[in-house]
Amino acid sequence: MTIRLRFASLLLFGLCIASSSGLAQSSRLTHQEISHDLFSAVPPAPSMQQAVEDQAPSKKSVGLAVLYSLLVPGMGELYAEGFSSGKYFLIAEGGLWITYAAFEIHGNDLRDGARSFAAARAGVSIAGKDDQFFVDLGNFLTMDEYNDKRLRDRQPERVYNTAAGQYWRWDSEDSRLTFRDQRISSEDMYNNRKFVGAAIIVNHVVSAINAARAAISYNSSLEKSLGSLELSSRVLGGPGGEHGVLVTISKTF
Repeated sequence: MTIRLRFASLLLFGLCIASSSGLAQSSRLTHQEISHDLFSAVPPAPSMQQAVEDQAPSKKSVGLAVLYSLLVPGMGELYAEGFSSGKYFLIAEGGLWITYAAFEIHGNDLRDGARSFAAARAGVSIAGKDDQFFVDLGNFLTMDEYNDKRLRDRQPERVYNTAAGQYWRWDSEDSRLTFRDQRISSEDMYNNRKFVGAAIIVNHVVSAINAARAAISYNSSLEKSLGSLELSSRVLGGPGGEHGVLVTISKTF
């Protein structure tokens, strides 16, 4: 009877130990599974390199810089972060266009004034006449004098016709000379306007070249300031280990 009780006690003790061992093992497995589930639930870290690249200054297009300055001098330099020099091209552009307009307006005033003077002093109809007619008008006192010269030079195709409203006769030599001087002054204004127009074109071209240099200089400075920058990231952690995100930044100069 005593042996049976002891055997039963031993059996019960063994079952308790086995049960405790099984629970402990089950607890460890459950902990491992939970850790694995938590680890798997951590979302992958975003690309830190991509985020930095998105925020980093981008290079300037040399072609766009040239195009902008060809359209408006100084704008290409503004785009390429070089407006310290581009502003002078923009100022020059404004000054050149003001000068061009001044020559245009003054030339028109002189031309219109001279032709009105001719209508009053030479009795000529100025409507529908070309520039060559007014040149001849200022060089000859009368239409007949002019026609005689053309016939002597065997140029009958250049003779003017009274019936076509081309007749003139100056009231004096002084009036003719006055008109000629006014006409020449107006032509000088138009010629100056042409020189200003050429200067405007040169200003556009030079500004475009300067904008290209500014863009190249900006890109070169950007590369030197950034160097070779590499960023990488990965998730740390595992069963029994530390959890987190490891970010690695490397830069070469």
